[in-house]
Amino acid sequence: MKVLVTGGLGFIGSHTVVALQEKGYEVVIIDNLSNSDISVLDGITRITGVRPEFEKTDLRDKAKVIDFFNRYNDIEGIIHFAASKAVNESVHQPLLYYENNIGTLIYLLQQMQEKAVRNFIFSSSCTVYGEPDTLPITESAPVKPALSPYGNTKQIGEEIIRDTAKAYPKFKSIALRYFNPIGAHPSGHIGELPLGVPQNLVPFVTQTAAGIREVLSVFGDDYSTPDGTAIRDYIHVVDLAESHVIALERLFENRQKTNFEIFNIGTGRGSSVMEIIKTFEKVNTLKLNYKIVGRREGDVTAVWADTDLAEKELGWKARLTMEDALRDAWHWQQNISAK
Repeated sequence: MKVLVTGGLGFIGSHTVVALQEKGYEVVIIDNLSNSDISVLDGITRITGVRPEFEKTDLRDKAKVIDFFNRYNDIEGIIHFAASKAVNESVHQPLLYYENNIGTLIYLLQQMQEKAVRNFIFSSSCTVYGEPDTLPITESAPVKPALSPYGNTKQIGEEIIRDTAKAYPKFKSIALRYFNPIGAHPSGHIGELPLGVPQNLVPFVTQTAAGIREVLSVFGDDYSTPDGTAIRDYIHVVDLAESHVIALERLFENRQKTNFEIFNIGTGRGSSVMEIIKTFEKVNTLKLNYKIVGRREGDVTAVWADTDLAEKELGWKARLTMEDALRDAWHWQQNISAK
């Protein structure tokens, strides 16, 4: 069975490719390498012993999307990661985000209908909830006006998929609203590989520990949280990858209750930025150079998931700890710093 993974050389995509191959699926990757590196293919191959098919394609080019589906007419499921994903960057470059995150989704869905590809997993985000009224967040929490263009693209993306599901009853989709992925594959062969200045916390932590960055900036210590720093639900990327495989199999086996379902994917526990820093120092026996700076536009105070629905319906639950994730992230950083 052949599965297309868009953005499959990115952080979450590459780990999902590994999880798919370990389950025996054939994988085709589309990636434009805008925020990834071709060397990730080698890492995937070292872990699984199988080199996935790869197409360097920019999904913003509709003609190339059509050409791909004309050549690959045996795709049975799609997991769609390819998107720009930095909250702060989206505030300053909104048009880039709307073009890259919305246009590409539409082109994919059009070809799915054209070629009768029925099964679609969408990489969504807890950003759709905005600043939550209550915690933990359930899937029934209101979707509020987005605090950033990135968050808005995920809201709009879900609306597009919902409307597509209404119009085409044979189309089946699951949106996974996941929280904050961290860590790396325990082998150290793949991990988070941001190009340029990292947009996420943990790569900045590991790069500071490795001496690549002089200092780690903590964006705000005046939030209404126990230690004043923002709280997020940090999930190991290996757990997150496995949730995509389980969700896709739910569609393949026609176990879904409606043809568009939504699940939170997190640990069900919130951790502050300072907790991440202190835990990283503890598990890796080192000290980080960090400083407190002003808040970032678009950041919310605290977000963590209620994961009961995913546990009940998908049969999925996070099993790896924050300590595991921060140990694996540092192992990955040491490997790439040694090259």
